[in-house]
Amino acid sequence: MNKTKIFLADDHAILREGLRHILGTVPGYEVVGESGDGREALGMIEKLKPEIAIIDISMPGMTGIELSRRLKRYVPKTRVIILSRHDNEEYVDELLRLGVNGYVLKDNAGDDLLRAVAEVVRGNIYLSPRIMKSVVTDFISPARKEGAGKADSQFTALSAREREILKLVAEGRSNAQIASTLWISDKTVKAHRANIMKKLGIHKVADLVKYAVKSGLVEP
Repeated sequence: MNKTKIFLADDHAILREGLRHILGTVPGYEVVGESGDGREALGMIEKLKPEIAIIDISMPGMTGIELSRRLKRYVPKTRVIILSRHDNEEYVDELLRLGVNGYVLKDNAGDDLLRAVAEVVRGNIYLSPRIMKSVVTDFISPARKEGAGKADSQFTALSAREREILKLVAEGRSNAQIASTLWISDKTVKAHRANIMKKLGIHKVADLVKYAVKSGLVEP
């Protein structure tokens, strides 16, 4: 029987070890590679071409969102499952638009991840119950979003690229480092930073960091 090849991308070595153990309990699964760096993970996945890539959103080198975007473009046969501690609606919406196949919350990892892999192997999309509840609630109750506060509206106004750059700024990356991570020019980074500050009404990096933490883009 051919085994389902799985790749792990998460910058926490202990978590990866735990995931390898969990996935190793299933005879039909094989972890063929792992990395704690987004850019390295992209190269390894392009080479190994696993059926499943389990990806964390917050990683050095390249964010999980950018990695997912590139995998969908360059390795479309690899199905992507996001593993994150964030249940931010905008994250979920953006990643689903990118075409990810699953979204599992880290506090539900374990049996929930095994369910996700099984469903994704079958060609289905899997969302953790809490994420699914949020998605369904928003679908049947659009008034909920219309009544959202100013902070939510500001966050929604940011593009996916602007959210990525905001996250990297909050992590202390310089414009040059951000440009290298996202494979864009320094000039483009500066333009995005200006747009972010304008949309959020924020003019200091320290305040951007506070906003990013409050929005769940980075951990405090």
